[in-house]
Amino acid sequence: MHNQNKILRVLQLISLLKKEPSKSIRFLSGILESTDRTVYRYLDLIKELGFELQRDQNNRFFIINDVEVEPYSFSNEEVVLLKELLLSVGKDSKLKDSILKKIYFKSEIAIHGNHILKAHLGKIIEKLSGAIQNEKRVILKDYHSANSQKISDRLVEPITFSDNYNSLIAFEVETGENKYFNIERITNIIELNSNQEFQEKHKNDKPDIFGFSELNGEKFEVELRLTLRAYLILKEEYPLVQPYVKKETNKETYLLKCNINNPKAITRFILGLNKEIEILGSFLFLNYFSNSQRK
Repeated sequence: MHNQNKILRVLQLISLLKKEPSKSIRFLSGILESTDRTVYRYLDLIKELGFELQRDQNNRFFIINDVEVEPYSFSNEEVVLLKELLLSVGKDSKLKDSILKKIYFKSEIAIHGNHILKAHLGKIIEKLSGAIQNEKRVILKDYHSANSQKISDRLVEPITFSDNYNSLIAFEVETGENKYFNIERITNIIELNSNQEFQEKHKNDKPDIFGFSELNGEKFEVELRLTLRAYLILKEEYPLVQPYVKKETNKETYLLKCNINNPKAITRFILGLNKEIEILGSFLFLNYFSNSQRK
């Protein structure tokens, strides 16, 4: 049973590390309900299995995905047949061992890892649904913010979910704002008995696609040209941007055009990938971006 739990945690860890943004040890240990030392052991195992595990400048980990070539996905039956064929090769074949490893982890583990992660997210959505129905407050435990790159507990009053259930729309008590919270970045939910106190501030109009409410009633029009890599990372971190992005004709670039309430998130995103993003407009946003670089 111990080995089975270890395998399940490694699968879940692989699935998490393949998704942007990078994950800290604290975040991973919270998700896996393990110690930091145990997570480090799992990371060593993942490297031994052949995954390209990297660490960013903030000491957060991620697995490099090959976005240019999408690997074929094999069914369980196809994997079994391929294994049998390869196992019939000589015992001391390094090439055979390499192919076996790739087949197994590109197919079965990727699938099972995603199933485990989805089961965890299902429990979170179930708890949040109860809080919405009963009009209770909750704490989003160890929430990993893509905007601030910080991990913290968030006291919120849940309002509803986005259409695809990727995000929770909630009123954050500390900031007094209605925000989007990415479900995948919530480690756990602490259910509270306290009733919601600020329902009059729960806005019917949803926050913008980056999770911000209006800033002094002023909106910013943003138009960007993104490389494929920048687009994939943006889509992963902020799923709600997808309807506002279009691929340029006969080019490997993408155009994002939308109105936002607060430019902080997109400004931080551009600065992190400044060689892969070109700002096309608007004048108001260009002015804000230029001033932010001088600070």
